Amino acid sequence: MQVSHTSSKGLALIRGILSRQRKQPIKLQREIPSRLHSDKADLLYISEYFSQSAQKLSFYSWYGNARLFRFHVPEDTILLRWLLQASKGKGPECTSMEITIHFRYGAPPVINPLGSRFPSNATVRPSYNQTMTLSTTLQNSSFVNITTPAAGDWFIAVHLPEAAGKIEVKGFSTPCTYLFQPDMFVLRLIDVPVLEPDTPLQLTIASPARPLHVKIFIPEYTATLQFTLRSCAENSTKTCAVRLVLGSITLPRSFQKTVQCTGRANCSLVLDSPPWEKWLQIMAESLGPANTSVSVEMKASFTACKPGSTSSFLNFYNSLNQSQSTPALGGGPSASTAGTVGNTTLPTASTANGASNPETFCLQNHLVIREDLDVASVRFRVLNGPSVSVHSEFPTLLLFNLNTGMDSGGTLVVDLLLNETSLSIGNASVTACVSAASPVLTLNATPNCSTAFFQGYPLNMTASSPEATLIIPYPETDNWFLSLQLVCPWGQGECNKGKAKVTVSTYLTPCFDDCGTYGQCSLLRRHGYLYAGCNCKAGWGGWSCTDDTKAQSVGSQNLATLLLTLSNLMFLPAIAVALYRFYLVEASVYTYTMFFSTFYHACDQPGVAVMCIMDYDTLQYCDFLGSVVAIWVTILCMARVKKILKYVLFVLGTLLIAMSLQLDRRGIWNMMGPCLFALIIMIVAWVYHGVKRRHCYPPTWKRWVFYLTPGIVLALVALSVYAFMETNDNYYYTHSIWHMLVASSVAFLLPPCDKHKKAWTWPQKLTCRYQICNNDREELYAVT
Repeated sequence: MQVSHTSSKGLALIRGILSRQRKQPIKLQREIPSRLHSDKADLLYISEYFSQSAQKLSFYSWYGNARLFRFHVPEDTILLRWLLQASKGKGPECTSMEITIHFRYGAPPVINPLGSRFPSNATVRPSYNQTMTLSTTLQNSSFVNITTPAAGDWFIAVHLPEAAGKIEVKGFSTPCTYLFQPDMFVLRLIDVPVLEPDTPLQLTIASPARPLHVKIFIPEYTATLQFTLRSCAENSTKTCAVRLVLGSITLPRSFQKTVQCTGRANCSLVLDSPPWEKWLQIMAESLGPANTSVSVEMKASFTACKPGSTSSFLNFYNSLNQSQSTPALGGGPSASTAGTVGNTTLPTASTANGASNPETFCLQNHLVIREDLDVASVRFRVLNGPSVSVHSEFPTLLLFNLNTGMDSGGTLVVDLLLNETSLSIGNASVTACVSAASPVLTLNATPNCSTAFFQGYPLNMTASSPEATLIIPYPETDNWFLSLQLVCPWGQGECNKGKAKVTVSTYLTPCFDDCGTYGQCSLLRRHGYLYAGCNCKAGWGGWSCTDDTKAQSVGSQNLATLLLTLSNLMFLPAIAVALYRFYLVEASVYTYTMFFSTFYHACDQPGVAVMCIMDYDTLQYCDFLGSVVAIWVTILCMARVKKILKYVLFVLGTLLIAMSLQLDRRGIWNMMGPCLFALIIMIVAWVYHGVKRRHCYPPTWKRWVFYLTPGIVLALVALSVYAFMETNDNYYYTHSIWHMLVASSVAFLLPPCDKHKKAWTWPQKLTCRYQICNNDREELYAVT
């Protein structure tokens, strides 16, 4: 694989042709003839181009901040080239930035930019990544070239560095925009020569610059593949130098097999457990001088592994009929919601097909039922299970189908439990291996759990440690296999005729353990592809929110909840002042704001100290509405306009504020707009009163010194704290300070009552006596 960088100027022509705003992936195709000689015919190259629309990048705090791209590489591709393009805005806020790009074949990349811990029993292999830097230039581009890539889905995940944690108020600052767009070019062959099993194929390598490409189909239950290169001749000379490459490149790790053949001797390579039901790519490259042709003969042979099944189709059909009336067994992820297989009597390992003579087969196959539950949620049930018999003579094999193309966005969990009483040999252990594409068929001779082109995941169970769990985030799109075999420490001779029972529980879940107590499992989407990620809270981190390195204690969570809720009690003085001065509408608004702000923050807590009396969205909307309306009515009350006009503005402004909050709840102009408009009304009213009285308004210096100035200062400090000082770490006390400052400023800013009206005189207006109303006009006409 080669990685090269180019400047943005070198790609000006490409960018002039391609549009950055494509909504869907597109494909351009053209044919380029080639003179790659063979015995059959010249091969034809086809170049294809795929593009996806650019995405806006985000700073990384969880997997949802990474931008995911999905490409499908067609079969017989011999060259894959990605054009990676990044750009940034022109404003002064756009500084030098490093962009990280991750690549993976078969599933989204598993990344860990924050260096947090993964859950125990999780096996993670680091992704292949590279970086791009946007410094003085507004654009940057680079190429990633991969020869003989594996066919199927390839994923690219892109993100910016770790987020700073500052809470940005929408509208106060303009963040810089960073865009990223990948384009994919592929070069593939059509009419690739097919190597048939046990059939020699004579081919010619035209020149060292044009390697020979051949493919062979690997059938199911193939144990070994033996590939032989013979009759190699260079320009009619019986000696040659050829390099063979078997397999395709996958990222983050490639398992291509390479062998160099020199001299006259035959060259052979044996592959254990090659990928089943797939095409295997073979490339032969001449190492001789230029303009020299090499003729070779290829031959391949398979060794089959005959399975012995523990269940027949008739048993399967009968068990499905019984499962309709059988209640579900157990609970948890391994329990079935639609009923499980009942107590159907099926053949055991000794009476199964072919099991009467163990020498006729090399593995025991168990039928596994796939049950789709939801998006990236699948349960696998072993027919006549959940326990399976494990033997020492041959491995026990289970197949888990994860090749639908939509299963790679979840987490695969494999739970194994050894039945200690079933272990016939006390010092023996059960070795298990989970692998993709093909199973491990010789567990007693393959300690590293590897196949021809895949590194599996080993598990081990003994009488002292009977449980084993494996967690695989984002499993590759493929058929997955679980192989189990009984192994003895002093050789298989000691384990002769030994067996054990193992309970198998396997399921695919969007998020492991539903992200735990301090996380939320979020379903993410890129075009039609769905995948899941954990968004952690209360300082917890990690892939499944299990890393408590920076976690808040329960005491800290309780303190944060108390600060954010009890700080709203500072509205009580403002409510008391409003009632004392006969501002009943304003007092009602402050009471509404205090109530919903208290219970919204009690529901908004990330930890365990949470109490929600209503739906979260309803509480949030009412809190935002009450806060903005409280500022609106306070400033209009300070304007001292006529009552009828004031109440009309109260109602009209509240309706407009409710509408704007529904459109954009977090926009800063939802608060600043009503404030500025109310301030304009207040200034106009004050100027009118000053001109009318020919005196500064408000008229007394005490009002300015002891009420207005402290209230304005408190409001400005509160606004500064809210807009510029809040971060994710200090949110609990900075936002509590915002509550207290705003509520205190209201108590200072409310104007005094009218001079002709005494405080608390409003109850005297409610009379309870009868009044006799005289109509003088009627009495006048009654005189005779």
